[in-house]
Amino acid sequence: MAYVVTENCIKCKFTDCVDVCPVDCFHEGPNFLVIDPEECIDCTLCVPECPAEAIFAEDDVPQAQHGFIALNAELAQIWPVISERREALPDADEWSNKPDKLKYLER
Repeated sequence: MAYVVTENCIKCKFTDCVDVCPVDCFHEGPNFLVIDPEECIDCTLCVPECPAEAIFAEDDVPQAQHGFIALNAELAQIWPVISERREALPDADEWSNKPDKLKYLER
């Protein structure tokens, strides 16, 4: 069971989770992070590090966000690995916990 980055990461992209990942399973897009389900070792270290509370175990992804399971797998094949913490997007705090952000996802 892999972990999944969900909607609340969009337009925030806090990278605290990346620093603790022992296997570099995070991939970075313009305004979102994803987890490669093939690389994730289910260590749970990233979950408490996410200020946006956007990371869930695959079995615990909220029903309304199940599409993010496939989206993480898809985008992890395209986007580059990120292995070091970077600054969040400039207006991340304003976007955290806003609903319906999928339309803002930049590929």
